[in-house]
Amino acid sequence: MEQEDEKVTLRIPKRYLDMIDYLVEVDDFPTRSEAIRSAIRDMVYHRIELVQDKLARMQRAEQAIAQAEKLKKEYMGR
Repeated sequence: MEQEDEKVTLRIPKRYLDMIDYLVEVDDFPTRSEAIRSAIRDMVYHRIELVQDKLARMQRAEQAIAQAEKLKKEYMGR
């Protein structure tokens, strides 16, 4: 299945755009758009990993709390 690109308009600080232009100028990217797409892709993949890790830690914490409550009821009668 082919993905359709969407057009997005955004404002970024000039210093970022200057750095992007430099990367294009030295042929690290063919265009500004490709540099920005690459940056967004990398950020999204990185953030997804962070969010998944956070959710896993939260789930483990909830399980530990539930286990502690179970032990508390079992041994302390509360």
